[in-house]
Amino acid sequence: MRNYVVAGGTTGMGRGLALHYLGQGHRVSVVGSDQEKGRRFLDEAERLDAGGRAAFIRADLTSADENRRVVEEVKDRHEALDGLVLTAMRHFPRRVETPDGFEGTFALYYVSRFLLSYGLTGLLEKGERPLIVNVCGVGATKGRIHWDDLTLKEGYGAIKAMLQGGRATDLLGVAYAGNHPGGRTRFLLHHPGFTDSGTATLRQPARTVIKTLAKLFAQPVARSIEPIVELMDDPPEGSLLAYDRREPLPPSLPTLDPDDARRLYDRTRHLL
Repeated sequence: MRNYVVAGGTTGMGRGLALHYLGQGHRVSVVGSDQEKGRRFLDEAERLDAGGRAAFIRADLTSADENRRVVEEVKDRHEALDGLVLTAMRHFPRRVETPDGFEGTFALYYVSRFLLSYGLTGLLEKGERPLIVNVCGVGATKGRIHWDDLTLKEGYGAIKAMLQGGRATDLLGVAYAGNHPGGRTRFLLHHPGFTDSGTATLRQPARTVIKTLAKLFAQPVARSIEPIVELMDDPPEGSLLAYDRREPLPPSLPTLDPDDARRLYDRTRHLL
């Protein structure tokens, strides 16, 4: 029996992966902010006859302290981890600054993943073939890190914030691999392609636009998670893996620059 944690596991691809591994007979803890969605996840686990192997941890992952609490709760539940799946994301149409001083998208899409990845490394190193799966937009080159304005106080835009978060989470994987040259835990950056994961976090008119596009062009969650399951069950060699669906991406991508990764890691450690 393997052990998994899925941040953002009550909706979309995170939920799909969590239910898949429960159905395979493994133990899964999911993290999310919505108590009702957590209850529905646990109800589904019961229908799979997996209630005793499923757990829901309610947390606001935009908060650094909440992420640290999640790490401690996971340590109480699991003695080892085989996989940490990072999928949590939310749309912020207006600029939100967290109590820790981070811009909301940056906090959820990057800082949370930073804290969970490093905080749970001890458990992952005890797993059989441990893998961190960061569901992201690796391979995309739009957007950049705004080094002089990480909190986007000047000229905030929702797309601008999402692109910065995407580039930051790419660099998280590079820095993590560089910081654990002798570690057993691999870090996977995975771009699943356009997926119909729901539009609950979007506001109008964006919700209607994305919902319409999803019906026309998006692939269902069940299909999007197939390449991830394959990589989780049999991870390739290498400390850093980057894939666009089933296609490996070269580490020479400008968005995976080791110097930028080190710079962001050092800045993050200072801010935290």
